[in-house]
Amino acid sequence: MKIEVDRVKCTGMGLCEVAAPAIFEVGEDGQTHVLVENVPDADRAAVEEAVANCPAMALSLKQGE
Repeated sequence: MKIEVDRVKCTGMGLCEVAAPAIFEVGEDGQTHVLVENVPDADRAAVEEAVANCPAMALSLKQGE
């Protein structure tokens, strides 16, 4: 599973970072950055929570290759 961030929609609120700190980080630029290319199975539930709770709906998931 891969995460995509819509940079136009992202407001950098940081709820994703709170839900999955090993996966997301809000940078100094105020944008969410994905720290890993493919989400480990152990973090899947936290990432799905982050995507579902993103107030800007800037996060989406795609099946990895």
